[in-house]
Amino acid sequence: MSTADTPAGRWPVRAWPAVVILAAVAAAWIVPPLVAPKTMFHFMGWFAAPILGTVAAVVWWTFLARVRGPLRWLVPALVLVPAVALALTLHKGNEMAVAIFGLMAVLVVWLGWVLVSTPLHATPRQAGVVVGILGVWALASAVTVDGLGGDMWPDLRWRWTMSDEEQFAAERKPAPAPVTDAKPVEVGPGDWPGFRGAGRDGLVTGVKLDADWAAHPPELVWKHRVGPGWGSVSVAGGKLFTQEQRGDDEAVVCYDAATGVEVWEWKTPGRFTETIAGPGPRATPTIHGGKAYVQGATGRLARLDAATGKQEWVRDLVADGGVLVQWGFAGSPLVTDGVVIATANGGGGKGVLAYRADTGERAWAAGNGKHSYASPHPATFGGVPQVLVLSDYGLESFRPADGTKLWEHAWTIPDVNRSTQPAVVSDTDVVIGTGVGNDQGIRRLRVSKTSDGWDVKQQWATRGMKPYFNDAVVVGKHLYGFDDDRFACVDLESGKQVWKETAYGHGQVLGLPDQGLLVVQDVKGKVALVRADAADLDELAKVPALTGKTWNHPVVANGRLYVRNGTELACLRLPVR
Repeated sequence: MSTADTPAGRWPVRAWPAVVILAAVAAAWIVPPLVAPKTMFHFMGWFAAPILGTVAAVVWWTFLARVRGPLRWLVPALVLVPAVALALTLHKGNEMAVAIFGLMAVLVVWLGWVLVSTPLHATPRQAGVVVGILGVWALASAVTVDGLGGDMWPDLRWRWTMSDEEQFAAERKPAPAPVTDAKPVEVGPGDWPGFRGAGRDGLVTGVKLDADWAAHPPELVWKHRVGPGWGSVSVAGGKLFTQEQRGDDEAVVCYDAATGVEVWEWKTPGRFTETIAGPGPRATPTIHGGKAYVQGATGRLARLDAATGKQEWVRDLVADGGVLVQWGFAGSPLVTDGVVIATANGGGGKGVLAYRADTGERAWAAGNGKHSYASPHPATFGGVPQVLVLSDYGLESFRPADGTKLWEHAWTIPDVNRSTQPAVVSDTDVVIGTGVGNDQGIRRLRVSKTSDGWDVKQQWATRGMKPYFNDAVVVGKHLYGFDDDRFACVDLESGKQVWKETAYGHGQVLGLPDQGLLVVQDVKGKVALVRADAADLDELAKVPALTGKTWNHPVVANGRLYVRNGTELACLRLPVR
């Protein structure tokens, strides 16, 4: 690192291109989320900026910056070689994190140091470049990525500390003895037998809460660690059912709903993980007729005896024509008309598969969707029961018994994930939406049965609510849900956004229409009681429930609130009147 390249001992690096590169990279990260959030423009800018910026910086440094001597080649090597090595070793499985956040940190430190160190002599400037880059990679070696938040920023922990999954494995008690004889599980009043309840609408009826949580706050009944998983819970017959990752196995776990004590587990080999959410199943068990119907992230669809966990049949959606796409299988199975319906992520040209509930025999395959993380949704229009499936193709309606397509509303967003449920407004109208892709927002459709088929007309469309993976609820004449990470209210008659507030992040919501209340689980694990008020956001109270990233849907069953995320499961007794 000679200082003899100028008489004054300065280092004559041509620095202005570094300003251009940093400005371009910063613009690619800042501008797209502001002008076109959750679009391919946003995602490609977020992903490509650090990589292209690194390429530009290496070219500048090697050929245009007037760097001479060993540093001309050493610095690019210090940038690229550790990035590849970390992606292939310590961060294997999280390569994207190295490519995006590691390279971005290196660019800021490397080019930033070149710019701010201009007054210094050559030796400290040169040493600072090397030390800074090595420092970034040393830090990257010392941390690990435990997924990303909805805002796409990483959740980091020191590598020498235990992950939540490792702590769960270390603390977990031995599996209970197999249950061989138990009373059949029956769904009763007040139970919550599947994803977002019996109607999959996120509505709680027949219960009256005491809204004065200051005087009568919810009481914690039990709370414990669980294996990773991003589905919700089902509650029936005094039992609670959920899905977890347990080592290299996907597990369906039954707990006693009153005590949280594990009753049985059913495991099948398979581990699905990705950079954003991390490992674990994404769906919620469906309890029907004394059986538990479950779909894992790797594509296994199974029927279990809900009382004992005994396996009765298993089918592989991938083998039957599905494809394992980027975020795995996330749809919760729907049981109706003697069949189990699952979203298959579009393998073999069909996006929906149905199986005989009693035997597991394949009944039918249908649909144009190739890419969906939504669940099959029950509805009745024109007096005709049907199943709705929202995918990258749009909304399709099928006759449950044989898969005959009844009608469709094409709203195509190829290769972009749709993750939210339709909101049935009446026996003629439904609202669908998406918060990703180039055509975001929600639409109200009117579905009418005609003499020769079906007529589907769009009533309105608005960008006043852009649901990412967060479902909305209908309470009264308004839709309450999430406009990306802001909580919002939309008038169902006009489609106009009434209000939106920066609250709850990428959370989830339940509606209590009997009282005009909302229960909102925020992204950090707190639970809020909110009045369903079209005038403004009216939060009555908020209580802590979980810690850490919480994307899972909350459940209210039999006067109790059940909440879970990727690390914890808790039961709170709600004040009722």
